[in-house]
Amino acid sequence: MREALFIKRNAKRWQEYEHFETDDPDEKAERFITLVDDLAYAKTFYPRGKVTRWINSLAVSTYQSVYQNRKQSISRIFDFWKKELPLLFRQYHRVLLFTFVFFSVFCIIAVYSSSKDANFVRGVLGNNYVNMTEENIANGDPFGVYKGNSSFNMFVTIAYNNLRVDFLMLVFGIAFGIGTVWLLFTNSIMLGCFQYMFFTKGLGIQSVLVIWIHGTLEISAMIIASTAGFILGGSILLPGALSRLDSFTKSARDAVKIVICLVPITITAAFLEGYITHLMSQSFDRESGNFGLPAWASVSLLAISLGFIIWYFVIYPIKLERKLKKESSSKNKLFSPLT
Repeated sequence: MREALFIKRNAKRWQEYEHFETDDPDEKAERFITLVDDLAYAKTFYPRGKVTRWINSLAVSTYQSVYQNRKQSISRIFDFWKKELPLLFRQYHRVLLFTFVFFSVFCIIAVYSSSKDANFVRGVLGNNYVNMTEENIANGDPFGVYKGNSSFNMFVTIAYNNLRVDFLMLVFGIAFGIGTVWLLFTNSIMLGCFQYMFFTKGLGIQSVLVIWIHGTLEISAMIIASTAGFILGGSILLPGALSRLDSFTKSARDAVKIVICLVPITITAAFLEGYITHLMSQSFDRESGNFGLPAWASVSLLAISLGFIIWYFVIYPIKLERKLKKESSSKNKLFSPLT
């Protein structure tokens, strides 16, 4: 076989081995055996060819990944956050967009319904909660609900509750995504009603500056966890070319990775709510508009949180994918039949 034809038949597989690592030991072993076979063939017929050096480097890299030491396991963690996870999100960007649109539409519906029916907010949030909030507003303490007990107790309780919701969003996706739809729907409606209530009381801007310091990460985590649930449900409804079992297995692995990555984000949101929002609610003075933290600091925290979510989950995956495609294209030119 001519070298050009040999490259043409196998280049795509070699590029996949080079740019997309796997954690499956069986697949790693299979890749290594295949590369050794390719290398033996290349050394026999093209001992001085560029393709032989390329396959050799891939085989060495695969061998090292199989027999990596403990120090290399640390770099594996960095690679997971730097490359594997962003590329995973890029793969499911359409599902993420669908989830965000779904969430936004029902928030808008909640606001519209609240403006048309004075009892809608009470029907969603409950009379006790609305009465308590209205009493707090009348007493000049609109964010009294966030005072709670100690900051640490709030932090632990909120972190546990929000992590539980994130995992429920995932698990409920097994029922063809219906459970995830219901959880996202109810939370979207509640959020829309909650914000509408504060804006109608003339506390809209203050509520954004106080509540969305932690709410940006908290709501973003909920949307992303819902995405994981829809991925799981979609794998059963629309398995594509795979069998339903294979589709479910692959998607379940991806969805679990997504929800696990939300753990530090959800914990950070709980910390901000337990400490920063807690402090601001205690210091709020409605007459002066002062809430214990300069407006610029509040806006900065909110902007940093929002910027991180947009960059890491949307922009960076796109840039990383383009970078890898560019590198792959350069590699194709280097080993094309014309070289």
